[in-house]
Amino acid sequence: MALISSSDRPLSFGLFFPRKPPSAGSTMTRLISEAPARSNIELGDVTYHNLKQLKKINTVVLPVSYNDKFYVDVLQSGELAKLAYYNDVVVGAVCSRIDTSENMRRLYIMTLGCLYPYRRLGIGTVMVQHILNCVERDGNFDSIFLHVKVDNKGAIEFYKRFGFEIVETKQHYYKRIEPADAHVLQKTLTKKAAVAAAAANSSNTTSQHHNSSDEE
Repeated sequence: MALISSSDRPLSFGLFFPRKPPSAGSTMTRLISEAPARSNIELGDVTYHNLKQLKKINTVVLPVSYNDKFYVDVLQSGELAKLAYYNDVVVGAVCSRIDTSENMRRLYIMTLGCLYPYRRLGIGTVMVQHILNCVERDGNFDSIFLHVKVDNKGAIEFYKRFGFEIVETKQHYYKRIEPADAHVLQKTLTKKAAVAAAAANSSNTTSQHHNSSDEE
């Protein structure tokens, strides 16, 4: 289950701790943002030692709880999962995985979020761009996709700036969350993915038309 949050819930800054200096073997992507002078954004590996920070980020930013298996899998994700640092403080995270369902190879963005006080500083853009770069380097993905709550207009517009489009709407996708429906946003990379997206969109439109007729 994935959710891109637009929640403006406040956080306790005491929960988050500055990053320790990276080990010699760790991968660090340093990216300078458009934030004010003397500030910078870095993406760092998710490791066993900072996994609790990822859990805290997700707890604050996302109204969905993830089980232990989710975090165990994230540890094996390599470049597809990153913590975002703003001036050496953890403020966000992105977690994605490879999906091979529907006879395609796709990248699924499971979670992506940033603490509210640090939004609009380019941190989300850095995380999405990192994922796009990973996909480009690989060169063998049909598409990139994620789920977004239907009422999360900010997130929808954010992803559209990167070429994502709504290709399907999943009814009752979320449990214990209202609204429960989710849009599937997809950045299509191959003709095969485009054909599949068109078919899903057509099926979704037909289903909505039948539901409307039933109500009448």
